[in-house]
Amino acid sequence: MHPWHDLSPGEHIPREFQAIIEIPLGSSVKYELDKASGIIKMDRVLYSAVYYPANYGFIPQSLAEDHDPLDVLVLCQVPVTPLTIMHARTIGLMSMIDSGTIDHKIIAVATADPEYNSYHEASELPPHKLAMVRRFFQDYKQLEGKIVEVDEILPAAVAYPVIEAALARYDKQRRAGHHKK
Repeated sequence: MHPWHDLSPGEHIPREFQAIIEIPLGSSVKYELDKASGIIKMDRVLYSAVYYPANYGFIPQSLAEDHDPLDVLVLCQVPVTPLTIMHARTIGLMSMIDSGTIDHKIIAVATADPEYNSYHEASELPPHKLAMVRRFFQDYKQLEGKIVEVDEILPAAVAYPVIEAALARYDKQRRAGHHKK
């Protein structure tokens, strides 16, 4: 079973979905899905003294503009093992320009975490939590010499069409035969 191609994004997408975690909260290692095998691989150790501020992964059967699955940060009070399926609720969208390419990040909460499951909008979170998420993405590639521009975190309603477009893009590619197992 391939986590990107064979798992369902869920029945209540774009409001709620199944996320596949690649990187646990607190990690200084960038893990990512090996697209061919479906196994998690180590991409690199982060160059800066920073750590992921949320569990980080993707929505299955989605394709973002950067030709990868659509990225998602799932806020949760504990780190989650890579390749865990987490049920998540969309609460916002953070867009960034990474080396000249638009890179959307869905901001979500773990519905199974009592500390976060009452949130429905990013604006309900403590301002410091949002600042930490943005600052991580502004800083984490700085020592690699890469420029990253990070926009404000926008409401959940702005994220819904981004999720729907990524699902449609994936479906179109799959029907065209570009996602062979």
